[in-house]
Amino acid sequence: MKLFRATLLAAAVLCATSAHADDKPLKVGLMLPATGTYATLGTAIENGFKLYVDENGGQLGGRKVEYVKVDDESDPAKATDNVNKLIKGDKVDVLVGTVHSGVAAAMAKTAKDTGTLLVVPNAGADAITGPLCAPNIFRTSFTNWQPGYAMGEVMAEKGYKKVVTITWKYAAGDESVNGFKEAFEKSGGEVVKQLNLPFPNVEFQALLTEIAATKPDAVYTFFAGAGAVKFVKDYKAAGLMDSIPLYGAGFLTDGTLKAQGGAGEGLMTTLHYADELDVPKDKAFREAYSKAYSTPPDVYAVQGYDAAQVLKIGLDAVKGDVSKTADIAAAVEAAEIDSPRGKFTLSKAHNPVQDIYLREAKGEKNPMVSVASKALADPAKGCRM
Repeated sequence: MKLFRATLLAAAVLCATSAHADDKPLKVGLMLPATGTYATLGTAIENGFKLYVDENGGQLGGRKVEYVKVDDESDPAKATDNVNKLIKGDKVDVLVGTVHSGVAAAMAKTAKDTGTLLVVPNAGADAITGPLCAPNIFRTSFTNWQPGYAMGEVMAEKGYKKVVTITWKYAAGDESVNGFKEAFEKSGGEVVKQLNLPFPNVEFQALLTEIAATKPDAVYTFFAGAGAVKFVKDYKAAGLMDSIPLYGAGFLTDGTLKAQGGAGEGLMTTLHYADELDVPKDKAFREAYSKAYSTPPDVYAVQGYDAAQVLKIGLDAVKGDVSKTADIAAAVEAAEIDSPRGKFTLSKAHNPVQDIYLREAKGEKNPMVSVASKALADPAKGCRM
């Protein structure tokens, strides 16, 4: 009888412990830029993420969401300390971040080493879904290769033969240019010069002078945030916009057109999102976001929204148990994500397989011209999973 009572007591304690675990909030570590060049991007991602959570009663996987925020300052030198603070100090269940590819690569390495669930809502560093790929790491945005590769195809089809590229000298810029170059040269074009400057330097004048002297058929560029605003304004002020057509990855004009003050009018870019898409989900999303934050959403808001959506898919499958990595991964890999950008899936490397749109800047919007690449999948070179 004593043994029976002891067994009942142990079972009751176990049930109580389990119930308590289920009641614990889901601690989400938001490691995003709140200051510097990419601050507005970080804000849009956070807003999009929180909008989806709010639409689902403030819960993911049946657990109330609690946020812990860190400003990563877009500084790779501080990345490892920042992510360790969230994991070891704040003991977050999930990491969400970030914008800067160098910072995100450090986050991915730490997440892979510790097994912490990580969702990347922006940074396109190839390594995240390449050599650093892991069952617990997901990306809801793009790879740097994707918009670049799509634009390489577009510009080759337009008949350009000799092109100059210009970007910041860091992972995102290098990989975007590499994607562009791969597609453009495969179609017979030639990148005659690759220009760059250190991130986040925005002193473009010497490089613009070099572009003018080189006289290429066109220019391909990767810049984002405040750097994109300054570059487009300077390119136009230098008198190059009419003589040497400018093209870019969509971050050149996404969320930046108002600040560019009309300088970006007519620019053609490639990206996995566009304004005025004929997608019911997008119409509902744009209305809800504008109402919640008194500003229209951009691609960064979409990526944050879908980061929360992917998390919900995975966590619902395991009733909020973040330790069940394999089951989370299986659920996400089997899903079709109903995104404002249009439906997409995740590859085995956990990178979006998605349409890339050709857009033309008009006023403060980037409406779609056509689908540049249908269901474009990144090659995920180096992924072993």
